[in-house]
Amino acid sequence: MNKEKLFSELKFKAIRSSGSGGQHVNKVSSKIELTFDLANTLALSPSEKERALEKLKPRLTKDQVLILQCDEAKSQHQNKKLVTQRFFALIKKALHIAKKRKPTRPSKSSIEKRLKSKKKDSQKKANRRKPDLD
Repeated sequence: MNKEKLFSELKFKAIRSSGSGGQHVNKVSSKIELTFDLANTLALSPSEKERALEKLKPRLTKDQVLILQCDEAKSQHQNKKLVTQRFFALIKKALHIAKKRKPTRPSKSSIEKRLKSKKKDSQKKANRRKPDLD
């Protein structure tokens, strides 16, 4: 994954944001919309692209375009910075390959220890019962 290549393929659009800002909010486009065409990107290798398409499937449009929006800050530059960070974190997570889990077995001593403690607890509870007078 080449961050510079990925960044060059990103498209940003400024939109009018809702929320705080008073009268000024109607004049300024501070909300940022980031679009990234995942299907036609050259920044990712074919295997990375395939993995990203699979993992980000619910977040993509029909044309395999990823759209992220940010209007947390009042500043357009701050929103652009935030949405870019969010994008790179999302791509990094999508490209991450989880380690294969190796099934393990408990050791003999741990099995014995568990059985001894069960026997001890069982004995403790048996001693609480009323004695049998038969």
